[in-house]
Amino acid sequence: MRVLRAAAHRRMPWKNGRGETVEVAVFPEGSDLEGFDWRVSMAGVVEDGQFSIFPGIDRGFAVLEGAGIALAVGGAPEAEIRPGDAPFFFSADEPAAARLLGGPITDLNVMTRRGRFAQAIVRAELAAGQRLDLPESGGLLLCQTGEIAVAGEVLGPLDALLFDAPATLRALAPSVAFAIALRRL
Repeated sequence: MRVLRAAAHRRMPWKNGRGETVEVAVFPEGSDLEGFDWRVSMAGVVEDGQFSIFPGIDRGFAVLEGAGIALAVGGAPEAEIRPGDAPFFFSADEPAAARLLGGPITDLNVMTRRGRFAQAIVRAELAAGQRLDLPESGGLLLCQTGEIAVAGEVLGPLDALLFDAPATLRALAPSVAFAIALRRL
């Protein structure tokens, strides 16, 4: 298990150059945007526009802050995603047009290379003292808000934990967390 502190997350431009992303973790470590097997990042979206296309990638998407966003992927009707909604999954091969629902947002992106990794994302609102078991397959835990104790460490807002074995976390204060399972195929 390895803690990834928010202050150490890597900032980099979007693939399409229209914004900035905060990379929480990537595998293999040090991979560029063309060579990763999985990637977890957060980004601020400040205007309507097109998402970057990532051939061969499956994408999980959630809104962390802001009113929300409407995504139209591959000609399908728009899907509105707001904070607290279940993550939205789509193929990053398809063109995706975004429309903000009331100003800028911050989002969570989980990208997995199709045929190599599969993902599952669980958003959990935790009361102080509440426990949650992490997926057995391994993955990443992102503490969005609050404080979470896990594996002898305390995670604060936007800190993350890479894990490769089952573990149980405990909220030290009211918290919101994303448990991201990353399973090798």
